[in-house]
Amino acid sequence: MLHLLTPDEIYPSLTAVDLERLWRRGVRGLVLDLDNTLVAYGRTDPAEAVLDWLRRAQEAGMRLCILSNGRPRRVRLTAQRLGIPWIESYSKPRRRGFREAARLLGTQPHETAILGDQLFTDVLGGRRSGFVTVLVNPVSRRELPHTRLVRLLERLVMRLLLWQGRIDRDAWQLRTS
Repeated sequence: MLHLLTPDEIYPSLTAVDLERLWRRGVRGLVLDLDNTLVAYGRTDPAEAVLDWLRRAQEAGMRLCILSNGRPRRVRLTAQRLGIPWIESYSKPRRRGFREAARLLGTQPHETAILGDQLFTDVLGGRRSGFVTVLVNPVSRRELPHTRLVRLLERLVMRLLLWQGRIDRDAWQLRTS
């Protein structure tokens, strides 16, 4: 089960994700989580650095879409502002939304990466769907109460992944800094 919770790559933020590295891996489509990945929880306006990163991703030839468990109206508004297609009302980590995202992007699962801030939704769903999984630190500490509880379990799992050698110490330090 732990292999399903092991991210392929870990970065301190979305804007630190190495697009060239993903391209060399064969990734052509990026599925982006909304809350605490693209924008702070409850917000619809990404930081300027995120907007720049999204432009660079598109200029590099990456196809983008948003897959979120967030409120459909807010997901739609944010995606429309960014000019990115979206999939709403899916329950990550179920595979259905991930499959729909790959179909929307016109990519095969192995050509698709999920970029998100949670092990139990983004990484688990991505791994189950055959995606490359990229874990980033949350944009904000503001979260739903149940997400805060899940973060405690997430920290335990990350320690176990480190102890078993599934993630390296540098990745662990990125996640805990």
